[in-house]
Amino acid sequence: MRVAFAGTPEFARVALERLLAAGFAVPLVLTQPDRPAGRGMKLQASPVKQWALEQGIAVAQPRSLRLDGKYPDDAAAARSAMLASGADVMVVAAYGLILPQWVLDWPRLGCLNIHASLLPRWRGAAPIHRAIEAGDDQTGVTLMQMDAGLDTGDMLLRETIPIAAHSTTGTLHDTLAALGGRMVVEALELAACGGLQPEPQPAVGVTYAHKIEKAQAQIDWGQSALAIDRRIRAFDPFPGASTLAHGEAIKLWGAVVEPDSVPSGAVPGTVLAMSDWGVTVACSEGALRLTTLQRAGGKRLAAADFLRGFAMPVGTVLG
Repeated sequence: MRVAFAGTPEFARVALERLLAAGFAVPLVLTQPDRPAGRGMKLQASPVKQWALEQGIAVAQPRSLRLDGKYPDDAAAARSAMLASGADVMVVAAYGLILPQWVLDWPRLGCLNIHASLLPRWRGAAPIHRAIEAGDDQTGVTLMQMDAGLDTGDMLLRETIPIAAHSTTGTLHDTLAALGGRMVVEALELAACGGLQPEPQPAVGVTYAHKIEKAQAQIDWGQSALAIDRRIRAFDPFPGASTLAHGEAIKLWGAVVEPDSVPSGAVPGTVLAMSDWGVTVACSEGALRLTTLQRAGGKRLAAADFLRGFAMPVGTVLG
């Protein structure tokens, strides 16, 4: 079976690696155009592109796949490469471009998507972040036969994993990437012998995982300690939850919920205690002990090290 692949970030690179390790022929990879990144804002290839080139796989980077859109020449060139690849199926993982109908109809087995949630919950761009932020106790990966909707296609395979109390988007991402890589190999092996059984998504339980914006990183101490802890973990590693202290933006990377540590009448955002074990801050319900913090341009530091260079005495109001 010949497999075209479309994906961009590390999550997708893991799946591509697993496909190659399983012996599938991958004649073509589609990925997003190189983007400026880092302090020097130099053009940087995606993890998928870097891996594909190392393996000697042809790479296409169209800005759009719409033949009647803003970049018709890009789309036409990609279409020619796709047709020439002779692919039987296309695997899609966090690609970042909308696939028009001609792409969905192109390979004989269609386009299979690796989605990091238990569909229909958390359709959309940021399913891992939103599952943690919402306090879900489980998530997983759904292999889906793509259609023209936003993550609305029939489910092919679905596996569940728990979300631990300490999970961050970073740690959960790595687990789900490995799971998705294993599942897509299984799906293609089943497809080769006609063993896939598509199942429509339930009509109930639909939620949308909207894209994470940097503006959402600012902590609202008027929320509960539990909600703020979830947001800190959901926004690790990007964009990083933050608060203001003495007018300076401080990123928060680790915290412990302390439900019984708030004196009556404490204003949310007020520092209640400071020690080598963390900075305890009042929330609307309970308190949060901040254990890992970072100044702009600095490194993530344990509270004891952070406080040696940045004082946050009792009574300081954050936010």
